[in-house]
Amino acid sequence: MKLAGTILLVVFITLQFIAAFYLLLPFVLLVLHFLFTRNRQLIGKKYKQVTDKEFDFAAIITAHKDTRFIKPLVDSFVKQTYKNFVVYVVADDCDISDLQFTDERIKILKPEPAFHAKIKSIKYAADQFVRNHDVLIVFDSDNLVHPSYLQNLNRYFQCGFRAVQTHMLSKNTGTVYAKLDSIGHIYNTFVERQSRMELGLSSSILGLGIAIDTDLYKLVMYKDALGGFDKKLQADVMKQIPQLAFAEDAVVYDEKVDDGDTLEKQRTRWIYTYFKYFKINFNLLLTGLKRPNFNLAFFGLTALRPPLFLTVGLALFFIIAGYFVHPAFAAAWLIILFLFILSFVLIVLTQSRQKGMGQALLYIPVIVWRQVTALLKINKARKDFLKTEHVNVIYIDDLLKHESA
Repeated sequence: MKLAGTILLVVFITLQFIAAFYLLLPFVLLVLHFLFTRNRQLIGKKYKQVTDKEFDFAAIITAHKDTRFIKPLVDSFVKQTYKNFVVYVVADDCDISDLQFTDERIKILKPEPAFHAKIKSIKYAADQFVRNHDVLIVFDSDNLVHPSYLQNLNRYFQCGFRAVQTHMLSKNTGTVYAKLDSIGHIYNTFVERQSRMELGLSSSILGLGIAIDTDLYKLVMYKDALGGFDKKLQADVMKQIPQLAFAEDAVVYDEKVDDGDTLEKQRTRWIYTYFKYFKINFNLLLTGLKRPNFNLAFFGLTALRPPLFLTVGLALFFIIAGYFVHPAFAAAWLIILFLFILSFVLIVLTQSRQKGMGQALLYIPVIVWRQVTALLKINKARKDFLKTEHVNVIYIDDLLKHESA
């Protein structure tokens, strides 16, 4: 009995340290940002240019059963200030009869039979390259890119980076759920990408807007077809390079979910992906400790962070449990939770580039409840890929006019 009690006590204390680390990290990063790194010029100063080469980009657009968004995305590429690129549209199980472009840099690919898998579409496009591109970039069909996207991205590869996550902003913020989706991304962008880039650490990647040296991608490319390929990809890439960069000024726009049911489906997929790749991220932590490599170990440790609503729920449990142990423990956890909430609010208010994000903070309980119900549906994500449906078709010129209004 004594041994069992000791084990439970060790587990209880360990969980508290882990939860405290994840909840206090945003506060620490925010303080460092405002005290030391906020006004630092990164590209050209902290990160020096090592070549003046104009890199040859391959933009891979993966579409599945829907071509409505392809023309706006292609249009945003045609309007790029940087010209050294080719766009490969992989129309998986799509009707391509109306996809006709006069620009020779736009290539339409239709795999037969259909793949029904994003990772296979990417590999298919890479196998169809018309020339040896230096860098490939992955996009979803509902994305848009800013006119200076490739111009700015090229500067990061000129500094010697081999993998760069570009900056995703919201294409639509007209509903409460779209804003809620957006503020979650604003928080994650600062904690997992921007602040790390400022400190010389590796950024995490997204499933879109990730630019990778073509030879590096072919080295780590794998064939897992069901969900979360970005988690596996970032773990393999991180073991091959000194730093995965974040390009704050290379902007890609992504559609946010407009309703609660779609958001719930999306979060179910994300929660399942976290548990699916937990072992891979834990291995990344161990690899960093063995080498030893602080950047790799820190990346692995932060990649193991549970979804925020679970971490906050754990903090609330510790507050209640601490009250029965000693009021000081409960007070300590109240302070930790307060600092996290303060950090979250300040990050959203200070880092948002788009209007109306602050108002969405009032609806946080709504998204927390949706994530709780998403957790209860995780078994469905194990069996099927829960695709997020998109509806907003908009061209880059109209989007930029709306942003400047």
